[in-house]
Amino acid sequence: MTIPEIIHHFWEGLLGTTLLEFIAVFFGIASVVFSRLENIWVYPAGIINTTIYIYLSIVAGLYAEAGVNFYYTVMSIAGWIWWAQKKEGQNVLQISRSSQREWTKALLFFGVCWAVLFLVLKSFTDSTVPAADGFASAAAYTGMWLMARKKLENWLWWMVTNVSSIPLYFVKGFVFTSFQYAVFLVLSVMGYIEWRRKLRG
Repeated sequence: MTIPEIIHHFWEGLLGTTLLEFIAVFFGIASVVFSRLENIWVYPAGIINTTIYIYLSIVAGLYAEAGVNFYYTVMSIAGWIWWAQKKEGQNVLQISRSSQREWTKALLFFGVCWAVLFLVLKSFTDSTVPAADGFASAAAYTGMWLMARKKLENWLWWMVTNVSSIPLYFVKGFVFTSFQYAVFLVLSVMGYIEWRRKLRG
C-alpha cells in the first residue's frame, strides 16, 4: 500500500467512524493522560473506554482484543482499589522499578499469554490475524498488570502494545482507533519519562 493509498484509507475510515468509537477514543486518551499524571481518574475513564471496546472488538473479529479489554475492565477495578489505599494520608502504592525477578515473571507471563492466545484464536475462532492479535493482547495484559502495581516498566509494555495495535486496527477498518494508538504511543513515551522523573524525585 502506497502513502497516498494509506492517507486515502485513513480519511475514508475517519469519515466512517461511529459516534461510539469516537467516545471510546476520547475516554481512552483521557485515561492515558490521567495515568501519566498518576491520577486515579485513569480508572473510571479507562472503564468507559474498555467496555465500549469489548463490543467493537467482537464486531471486528478481534477476539483476543475483546478479551484483553474485559481484562482491562477487571484490572481497572482492582487498580482503582489499590491506588485509592492510603496510610496516614499518603498513598500506600508508590511508583517503583521492577526487580530482575519481576522482569522475569513479566516476560514469562507475556510469553505464556501470547502462546495461549495464539492457539485459542487459531483453533477456535475465525480470526485472520491470530499471531498479531495475540501479541498485542499479551503485551497489553502485561502492561495493565504492571500499571495497576505502579511499576515504571508498564510504560514499556504499553509502547509495545501501541506499536503492534496501530496496524492491527488499521487493517480491520477502525482507522480512528488506529490513530488513537498512535497518540497512545506518544503518551506512553511521555508517561515513562514522567514516572521516571518522579521516581528519581
